[in-house]
Amino acid sequence: MDRDGLATALVAARDRLQPADVGLPAGSRRRVPGLRREEVAALAGISVDYLVRLEQGRGPRPSAQVVTALSRALRLSRDQRDHLHHLAGIDPPRPGRIDDVVRPGTLRVLDRLADLPAMVLDAKGDVLAWNDLALALVGDLTAWPGARPNIARIQFLGGPGRVVHTDEGAALAATVADLRAVSARYPDDPDLAALLTDLRRGSDRFADLWDAGHVEVLREATKTFEHPVVGRLTLDCDVLALPDADQRVIVYSAAPGTRDAEALDLLRVVGVQDLEGTR
Repeated sequence: MDRDGLATALVAARDRLQPADVGLPAGSRRRVPGLRREEVAALAGISVDYLVRLEQGRGPRPSAQVVTALSRALRLSRDQRDHLHHLAGIDPPRPGRIDDVVRPGTLRVLDRLADLPAMVLDAKGDVLAWNDLALALVGDLTAWPGARPNIARIQFLGGPGRVVHTDEGAALAATVADLRAVSARYPDDPDLAALLTDLRRGSDRFADLWDAGHVEVLREATKTFEHPVVGRLTLDCDVLALPDADQRVIVYSAAPGTRDAEALDLLRVVGVQDLEGTR
């Protein structure tokens, strides 16, 4: 393990990023050139104290899960992610593992979708990136349970979600059927295996649906949200597949002239303002 090299790489990567790069509002009182340690720690699902020790070249060797989480939080490219693993004395992820590195081009598309809520999911439903409006719509993703925000985890194990299911049974069954398809594509992925173990242990409903054996890939749908400011809104949920990375861009929209479109317009104003006011 190259402690000094790892520390330098982490600080440099944090300094390169701006809040907008990771879907966070900039706020008005920033004294650092890039992201704050608190922001990176929250995105990676680790403690601030642990990140401080890593950036100062102290503390024990981080696990592969921590290095992967930091790579994702810092928006590292595949080569940069592998380099960070080598500095930590850990083998980089091998082929056959779920790709959780968001391509720079995908992040640029996310930035272009500023007037619509949008997020990027990996194959198992981890939320890898999002824009400001998605954060305003679904709430603070870093408050979701688990080290990483995950769609199935919030559905089956609970948390501060805002989705209101008109047919909860169908929604849960679709999530499990999609995870079954993913498990066939990635039988040796340890993070997927850990997620499935947590879900089976923590939710009898998940276990029953999993044992039913249905397989289905998630596609377009509609979702209803209960927002604390703009109220209830039902949005079209379009899934844009990224085959090379086996990732999905989820985009929420409403038909022009509808009450839901008006609520989304209001969210563009009050939602982001509310986020800025809390930071």
